[in-house]
Amino acid sequence: MDATYDVIVLGTGLKECILSGLMSSVAKKNVLHLDRNAYYGGESASLNLEQLYARFERDEKPAEHLGKSRDYCIDLCPKFLMACGVLVKILLKTQVTRYLEFRSVAGSFVFHKDKVHKVPSTPKEAMSSSLLGFFQKHKFKSFISDVGDYDFDAPDPKSTLSKYNLAEMSAAELYTKYGLDEQAKQFTGHAICLYPNDNYLKGSASDLIKRAQLYANSVARYGNSPYIYPKWGLGGLPEGFSRRCAVHGGVYMLNSDEKKDFIEKIHYDDDGMVTGVQVGGETAKCSQVIGDPSYWLETDKIELKHYICRVICILDHPIKNTTEADSCQIIIPADQSKRNSDIYVCMSSFQHNVASVGKYIAVSSTNLELAPGEEYDPTKGAEYCEKNLAKAMALFGNILEKFMWVSEYYVSKNDPKDDGCFITSSYDATTHFETCCKEVLATYEKIIGEPLDLEVPDKDGEDGDGEN
Repeated sequence: MDATYDVIVLGTGLKECILSGLMSSVAKKNVLHLDRNAYYGGESASLNLEQLYARFERDEKPAEHLGKSRDYCIDLCPKFLMACGVLVKILLKTQVTRYLEFRSVAGSFVFHKDKVHKVPSTPKEAMSSSLLGFFQKHKFKSFISDVGDYDFDAPDPKSTLSKYNLAEMSAAELYTKYGLDEQAKQFTGHAICLYPNDNYLKGSASDLIKRAQLYANSVARYGNSPYIYPKWGLGGLPEGFSRRCAVHGGVYMLNSDEKKDFIEKIHYDDDGMVTGVQVGGETAKCSQVIGDPSYWLETDKIELKHYICRVICILDHPIKNTTEADSCQIIIPADQSKRNSDIYVCMSSFQHNVASVGKYIAVSSTNLELAPGEEYDPTKGAEYCEKNLAKAMALFGNILEKFMWVSEYYVSKNDPKDDGCFITSSYDATTHFETCCKEVLATYEKIIGEPLDLEVPDKDGEDGDGEN
């Protein structure tokens, strides 16, 4: 323990595990990975039914009709992977895919006028979508066709989009060029391009197009939705990256004895730069630390931005109007529930080996919104969730069991150049990994000094861990 490392990583949340895997396998750094918990995953852990009851301090045992506890792998903060997204590229880059098995998510939906609709992502779907009126169908078909055909590296002079300066044109201006109405803008921005709010309308049209292309390309990969999800839940992801880190010399220490003071102190020199982490009376030396915000509570290095309402519901049926999908994402745009923030829903099921046969796990999350002048009261967690997530839970029908809680959303406010601490943010309310991956790539670049090369090496250049 009393040794020197290039990087010490605190916490085994997914972002921390991805970064430790990248530091070790790609950047070839000497890594020590610590966690105060006795299990992998941190805030993004996967729990069986008994663990979930214990997590929420339920005194009773799970009801027999829910099935066996070991059949469940319930994610506290579930998120789907975009099939052609950054996280899949990182998985391929680090070869973590050899430890995991994925299954496509059956559907992608958006909530509009008190009903769930499939998100149209192709010209054919646009023409049959109930989200669009007759004239809007043709306009949206033209928009989605041009977006799909446009090549940023070799723009076709004949292409409609090549007529515009996309870097300077705003997303709102691009919508106007195609004559899209507010309804089309809403599901395009929130359910296809996955923007969390309408601020993107002032941003560049280029970013809008790239996001729409990513969605369409991801749908094309498997045909049902743009998303994939690992069998047995997200818990395998942090374990996979941790395993990859260990293969390349990374050292892991979990709090197997569950001591409250397992990680005792982060040490700094007189100039405020990190020098090491103290564990069990010994200090591991380093010049850089990566960790989640929980390791810097009550310091001036992080700040609380807002709260997030979350609910996990166990069902015995799929969500209505999702074509009996065994898994899906539903986005409820903010103005559909008269809110400032979107509401997110993701559902998985026994088909992904995360629940007992015939059972479905529906999880919803959104930013907590209080009434004007109302102050946050930590004793009202369930009340806040019932109110803020009402639109989502109304979609679920009969709920066999539910678990509600409010979590803090922290972000870093330190400068890693001044203290060597790279602090990740808490998990946001979204049910996809796009924001997480953006943060991981930015953190990697800050540490290494150059962007992560996502090109996957040829098989001849692969490094192995001795497994077939």
